[in-house]
Amino acid sequence: MTKPSRPTLADIRKAWPATVPVTQAANALGCSRSHLHNLINRGEAPVKTLPLGRRHVVVTADLIRLLSGEPPATAQEQGAA
Repeated sequence: MTKPSRPTLADIRKAWPATVPVTQAANALGCSRSHLHNLINRGEAPVKTLPLGRRHVVVTADLIRLLSGEPPATAQEQGAA
C-alpha cells in the first residue's frame, strides 16, 4: 500500500474544506495519525481541533497558519472573551 503524497500549502489553501479529519491533517504535517491523536488527547496539538462526537477534526485555517510559519492565533483572534 502506498502512502499518500504530502499536499502542498497551495493545495490546502485551494481545495481543502474548513475542517479535515486527523488523518488528513497528520499527512500534511508529516506525522502519523496516531502521533497527532496522542498530541490532541494530551492537549498539545500544534493546530486547533474541534471535538465531533467521539472524534476530532482539525481546523484547516489553523493548519495553514502553522504550515506557512505564521505566529499562533491570539486568544482574541480565536474569539475568546
